[in-house]
Amino acid sequence: MNFEALHSAIASPSLKAVAAHWQAARSGTEMPSWQRLKPSQIAQHLSIVWAYRFDRINRQFIGRLAGDRISECFGKNFRGARLQDIHPPHGFEISHAAMSKVALTPAIYLNRGPLFEYMGRVVPGERIMLPLATDGRSCDGVLGASHYQRPAFFGEGAPIQVISDNEVWTALN
Repeated sequence: MNFEALHSAIASPSLKAVAAHWQAARSGTEMPSWQRLKPSQIAQHLSIVWAYRFDRINRQFIGRLAGDRISECFGKNFRGARLQDIHPPHGFEISHAAMSKVALTPAIYLNRGPLFEYMGRVVPGERIMLPLATDGRSCDGVLGASHYQRPAFFGEGAPIQVISDNEVWTALN
């Protein structure tokens, strides 16, 4: 599957916009850099966007930013936080495995269906992960976006359990 086919498979208009912006920012490179992204061009979707820096040596992801809906979901500030400090252990394993594949392959990730479990209830939606590279070639970050309907039972204190059962992977083309 190429980018165009993957883009067509995305149902959420917000995720389509984020993915299209990422694709435009590539501008002849394998992956866009963080600096090539223009938040003003996806301003109406920033609440569902999140990003991590990738430390290749330590295989760690360090939070760069999280939109309001993402921060509310996790109840944590992503900036400067390690992935394992944001997710409970099982969620960390799932997230780290998927983000590592995005960064090390590199590849594009799409998941549609159950996104996470909160207070024993499954919350459906869609999630994308896209690689970033300062030099356009060696991935050093992941840009993501998660679209879901905010559950009425959302509150603070309960951990989010990430679900990634319906992964679709696309190589960069």
